[in-house]
Amino acid sequence: MSNTELININLIVADRTYPLKIRPEEEEVVRRAAKKLNERVKELQQQYSAKDKQDYLAMCALMNEVEILSGKEKSVITDPAFFDKLREIDSLLTETVS
Repeated sequence: MSNTELININLIVADRTYPLKIRPEEEEVVRRAAKKLNERVKELQQQYSAKDKQDYLAMCALMNEVEILSGKEKSVITDPAFFDKLREIDSLLTETVS
């Protein structure tokens, strides 16, 4: 990946600005992730008193890893076209096996 394929964005996470270089197609997801992180930091600030934002960020990182490892962050597919395609593939496989 060359630098010409990247865009520059600035994200604010826990009251700090972070300049990033990302692919244009990643921008929406990166911004949503930063928003979710900021929301979680704010929730933790309301629940606990910590010395600085680093503590809240560490807790967010830990909570995210626990969710991932425990399988709570599963993708949910709701697109009907996806299920139609699955049925079509299943049909083809069933015909091939029979």
